Amino acid sequence: MMTYDWIVIGAGITGAAAAYELAKVGFSVLLLEQDAIANNATRYSYGGLAYWAGVSDVTTQLCTEGKQRYLQLAEELGTDIEFRELNLVLTIDRNTDPQTLLANYAQFAVTPQLLTPQEAGGLEPLLNQNAISGALTVKHGHMNPILTTQAYIQAMQRYNGVWAIAKVVDFIKERDRILGVKTPDTAYAAENTLVCTGGWTRQFLREAGMPVRVYHTHAELIEITGTTPQLQTLVMPANQMRFALEAAASTDELDPLWNEGDREILSPIFDPGGVQFLDGRILLGQISRTLSTTSLQSNAQASESQIRAGLRQILPSLADLPGTWHSCLVAFSGTRLPIVGSVPNLSGVHVFSGFTNPLVYAPPLAQRFAQAAAGNNDPILSQLAPQSPIPN
Repeated sequence: MMTYDWIVIGAGITGAAAAYELAKVGFSVLLLEQDAIANNATRYSYGGLAYWAGVSDVTTQLCTEGKQRYLQLAEELGTDIEFRELNLVLTIDRNTDPQTLLANYAQFAVTPQLLTPQEAGGLEPLLNQNAISGALTVKHGHMNPILTTQAYIQAMQRYNGVWAIAKVVDFIKERDRILGVKTPDTAYAAENTLVCTGGWTRQFLREAGMPVRVYHTHAELIEITGTTPQLQTLVMPANQMRFALEAAASTDELDPLWNEGDREILSPIFDPGGVQFLDGRILLGQISRTLSTTSLQSNAQASESQIRAGLRQILPSLADLPGTWHSCLVAFSGTRLPIVGSVPNLSGVHVFSGFTNPLVYAPPLAQRFAQAAAGNNDPILSQLAPQSPIPN
């Protein structure tokens, strides 16, 4: 049986970052990913880095560290990750008072600037100014999640980390300790296993008898490729209903429903917006659904029509461009903080998940996690430890 210091399950951006940092400090690392071609939240992430959005000492510190990491990451990893700073335009519905929305953002480390519809149109010419009463804007980080993940994996391999395409089907368990994992063809032993499976985390761990209080939405969006640069900003609604949905769906009252088969926890929401990458690829979305199952039984044509109809109000010139509907699972914790730490009541197994907002936390927390694994105490990580779900 092949043996490693760490097995990391899931090679999205969080798993790749954690595997790289663990290998960098000297651990032997195996990174396992079930899909040769990614179809995950990393693949369909907007790539936004909200390093202005700290709301406490801890989150402000992580935002600052995240920005610093991204500024140096391309040079450190030896690959262009297309990191840049652009204007985030947060649109305000024409029936909403702009001052009311602005007040909601006073809690953040950097308060966005309030714009008139005309000023917002100056930043983003594709905006339909008649559909908004104003907008908020702030400088926002942005990178290419696909390139960043690939860069992390390549750099991990230079530190002798191993990357393999294989689905983990079970854990190797002895009493209250996890000793490794099994794939359909091979068993791997490890001193520690790190679960970075994003939106699959809760179901994956629950099926292995390891309940953890982490959740997922099914995000639905449209991907457009082969286009020339058009969007100059990252456009999202100032009143992002996804955050309210996540908070409501993860209450003590509703937590047990996530263990029931095929339940819709709450009604879906739609946050119209979009971003364009430097290669021309555009992502437009998004619908978010809270379903207890990881399988999405949705009418793709109806969802695509809903997205396009909403975007005709905000970004009309993009709404009818030929594109393809996609969906992916997006992990969240309900506290707007990621879940990082040991699984309750077990040793040898850890979780690194729930980075829905903001993604800027992932690199500094991967670095902190690796340093803690090497024996350095970290007071921030203790605040992110996973909690068990409410008993049924």
